Amino acid sequence: MEFVTALRGTFDDQKPSLFEVLSEQQLNSLLPPTLRYLLTVATQRHPRYLLRALNSFDELYALLMLLVERHYLRTRGGSFTEHFYGLKREKALRGEVPRASMAAPHLVRDTLKLTTKDVWMNLAVLVGVPYLKRKLDEGYEINAPRALLGAAYTRMPDNPTLRDRFVHYYRWFLTNIYPSVNAAYYFAMLAFNLAYLFDRTKYHNPLMWLIGTRIRRMTGADYQAIDALSAKSKADGRPGQPLFSPRNIGSKVLSSLSIALPMSIFALKFLEWWYQSDFAKQLSRKAAENIELPPPIISGLLGKHPKKSTATTSDEKQVAGPGDNDDGATTEPHEAELAAKDAPIAKPSRLPIFVVAFPEDSSLCPICREDIVTPTVCQTGVVYCYTCIHRWIEGMHQKQEDFMQDKQGKWESGQGRCAVTGRRVLGGTEGLRRIMV
Repeated sequence: MEFVTALRGTFDDQKPSLFEVLSEQQLNSLLPPTLRYLLTVATQRHPRYLLRALNSFDELYALLMLLVERHYLRTRGGSFTEHFYGLKREKALRGEVPRASMAAPHLVRDTLKLTTKDVWMNLAVLVGVPYLKRKLDEGYEINAPRALLGAAYTRMPDNPTLRDRFVHYYRWFLTNIYPSVNAAYYFAMLAFNLAYLFDRTKYHNPLMWLIGTRIRRMTGADYQAIDALSAKSKADGRPGQPLFSPRNIGSKVLSSLSIALPMSIFALKFLEWWYQSDFAKQLSRKAAENIELPPPIISGLLGKHPKKSTATTSDEKQVAGPGDNDDGATTEPHEAELAAKDAPIAKPSRLPIFVVAFPEDSSLCPICREDIVTPTVCQTGVVYCYTCIHRWIEGMHQKQEDFMQDKQGKWESGQGRCAVTGRRVLGGTEGLRRIMV
């Protein structure tokens, strides 16, 4: 990409192409949403400590980038993402002197490097303007629909205070003025980009033109100056100075970000390839070919529901006729003989929980003892019919109602629990997952 220069092809080999500049801007624009997403995931786990930080993300990000960008502008001569692309910022000249750059690169670098005033003006462009634009865009998205509700929602309130006046004029600005200002800004960006592409200007951005700073490629003199600055900072460390002082740690952490950024990009691209390619699926399939998974073990219920032999069960089914039950269905002996001492115990109430035994045929639903219809897995790993487990967790299954008719206060019906293990299902029916076969 560094060889893709402007279309007119000038003699200035230190001028980066428009594609390099746009790539740097795109990388810079990806940092805020990425950090916000990571903070959102962390807040879901620790909302007590991170919720306030998430609500004030724009302010915290602006302060963080103010520290990072100031460090890189002072030590590397460019912003954080510009240093990643091998770019720097320097004061613009009215005319180019290529021979002086080749004959005395160190002198030219010292002459054109950013002063303290230039650093703060670049910080205003790098941090202040993006923060202001994010807040204005957010305010426009919130207040723009109010204009569609009529004058009753946009007029000045009666007896307004100073704050009411400020809010009213701020909303009026967002509705009537800001769209035009935003459009003019983007048109200016487009015009400067086209002029920069055809080598008509030294600036790719109108804000850079206002502060008199341009983007350049880093040279050997810049890398030598960075190495000399690092060696000087190590030599200046006094023997009595603590190794873990805040100043040393802060400088090392900020400098290490230039290494952490490419590593994080590589890790994200690797994870993206891993989950989108078939290599991971083939590898996991080969690893699981020779593994025989044992049947699920239901803790606490083995031995509490004694299994009947096949012969005994068949004999009992022959003895028990259709008239033994009003529904024409046979009652399983181990369910009829379930004692309170054999059932799982609920911790809060210390009462036995009404559960059903896992069938010998895994293709049957443990609740209705028929073929599974619309298979649904519980958080415990047991598969049921969707209707059966949904009604069971809601406590409205017919088996529960029949069982609890004369056992109120003595048993728990199993509402909100797995029908086999008796364990609590987090989220109720929302914790069920349909199985796509």
